[in-house]
Amino acid sequence: MSPKASVKPSAGWVRMVVDYAGLAGLAVGYLLTHNLLTATFAFVVVSLAAVLIGFVVERKVAPLPLLFSIMALVFGVATLVFHDPRIIKMKTTVLDGALGLGLLVGFALGKSPVKLLLGSALQLTEAAWRRLTLRYGLFFLALAVVNEIVWRTQSDAVWVLFRMPGMLVLSLLFSATQIPGMVKSASAFEAAVRLSEPQE
Repeated sequence: MSPKASVKPSAGWVRMVVDYAGLAGLAVGYLLTHNLLTATFAFVVVSLAAVLIGFVVERKVAPLPLLFSIMALVFGVATLVFHDPRIIKMKTTVLDGALGLGLLVGFALGKSPVKLLLGSALQLTEAAWRRLTLRYGLFFLALAVVNEIVWRTQSDAVWVLFRMPGMLVLSLLFSATQIPGMVKSASAFEAAVRLSEPQE
């Protein structure tokens, strides 16, 4: 079997910083000021710092987190320029909706976009990759719909709580429900690889 791709020891915490530092900045900023525009400023500054830290430590930033960070900065700056907190609230709808649609379009075309994101970390059957693509596509679309409902019907404080840590908890719980299938598929994949190896 080919050796697994090595992962730098720093990769885990750096990716967590790039992915979640901006949201943490938004939540803490709102908790301290109770002003969504001020919290958005904290979000923009912390998000930019997180991307810079990721680049300095790893000498690169993965394409998808980089794209999400750029979009987060665009929505954050637009919120500050136009003094309209609705813009930062709609960011989640746009990004999660686009990601969900992208995954479902890939699924409809017989592709498994999730494999491109996680292929080096997991060894699954093609059927399992396609199931994950469909499920995550539907999940991200559901998050986009729920975000729209929450920000249009609830207060800023409720939306911030939903955004962080609410959506993080939902994402972790959803991912946890996918683990049994991934483990089963990974075991089947490894068994098939062993059977395909030349016998001595």
